[in-house]
Amino acid sequence: MLQDTRATTTVASRATIAHSGLRLEPGIPICQTDLPLDWYQEELKPYAEEYLALPDRTPETVLPWLDSYARPALSHFGDSLLLLAHFYMGGEIVKLVERYGGSVSDSYALALQAVRRPEKKVIVESAVHFMAEAIAILANDDQEVWITNPKAGCTMELLAKDHLVMPIADQLLERYGDELVVIAYMNTSGRLKALAGRTGGAVCTSSNAHLVLEWARAQGKKILFVPDQHLGRNTARRIGMDDSRLLTLPDPQTYAGGYALDDGTIAGGVRALDQAEMILWASHCSVHTVFRPEMVHWWRDRGWRVLVHPESTLEVVLAADGSGSTNYLWNEVMSAPRGAKLAIGTEGHFVRNARAEGRKRGVEVAHLADIPELGRGAAGCGCATMSRNDPPHLAGMLDLLRRGEAPDLNRVLAGDSVDEITGARDRLSPEERRELIRHAKAALERMIEITETDRQH
Repeated sequence: MLQDTRATTTVASRATIAHSGLRLEPGIPICQTDLPLDWYQEELKPYAEEYLALPDRTPETVLPWLDSYARPALSHFGDSLLLLAHFYMGGEIVKLVERYGGSVSDSYALALQAVRRPEKKVIVESAVHFMAEAIAILANDDQEVWITNPKAGCTMELLAKDHLVMPIADQLLERYGDELVVIAYMNTSGRLKALAGRTGGAVCTSSNAHLVLEWARAQGKKILFVPDQHLGRNTARRIGMDDSRLLTLPDPQTYAGGYALDDGTIAGGVRALDQAEMILWASHCSVHTVFRPEMVHWWRDRGWRVLVHPESTLEVVLAADGSGSTNYLWNEVMSAPRGAKLAIGTEGHFVRNARAEGRKRGVEVAHLADIPELGRGAAGCGCATMSRNDPPHLAGMLDLLRRGEAPDLNRVLAGDSVDEITGARDRLSPEERRELIRHAKAALERMIEITETDRQH
């Protein structure tokens, strides 16, 4: 059954929780697939060459090498430097960021870092581009946001680029006008967050989606939820929305060139579109959609408690014992009694870090997909696009920033759109950027207001 997954920790305590337990264990290889040298920007290739030449990937080897670049940067910038990473980053980046006094958390807490820590003027993020852009949207004018690898994207966001979504959103707005409100998941570009703002909508994360959708329903308007159809459907079920009033748009991979909203493309036709309370963009997370109900049953039959992320399919969420954001999943591991057994359905890096922390507390943690009997092998190193932020990228960015030679491509401004394959960037004009910030910031601030108001009650 669906359980209450509201986060109960503050932003500060989240960072403390993450910082308290994750430590590199000597002699254990770092979970990081080495990238080919041609995947690095020219400015970062020297650091990659040094890293690839190291004899192994154990902490005893990697940490002294990284220290040689990170320590001088920390000394140079002092308290003005802030390093950030998401829970889904591999253990090597999570622990390295913590080693140098940084913060590790979920996307909601990361988005608030700049605005709540105005003394931090240089913010370096090891995660995906949309997370860095959310920070930049809320940042003050004297704060710079940098990403270690601008090609670190998200498969879900890749299927919801603005050139895919906007032609459909424009048709919906033409048809429904002010009666349509857009809710943009954090896993979207600033351009789509601005769309949410222009329609009087809000941004949401997996930890507060139920609060934001409840708020949107209270407006009495039709909702366009973009991009994750599964989070949208799971959250609709959680707040009691009628399944029959959910409509999923066509697969964006099928209609990459756009399509007309008519009886030929919409399941159930235009009549179903008009009757829908919420319209779901048909994107998904490639990591979370590998999970199947039979995996849940396999672990539960053996006495394990199963917890999953709500980007999983509805069938998996309903079969599990609980579902929630990364912060919820982490807190469940931290608060589990000794002897507990938890099978977790989310990104592999996260589960690997949770397993190491659980072991210290006498709690067994397994990855939901690690079932040989069902033809499933090891979960691997997790989200491939997130893992594009590796030690050479972190070392290189810190060193180049210290020297005043950081590549402009790694600077993140609101509205930037980066091609995850080529690295090509489309940057808005200053006027366009100011307009985008106005709307996207309104959507983010509305999310913050909804979330923090709920926590105060």
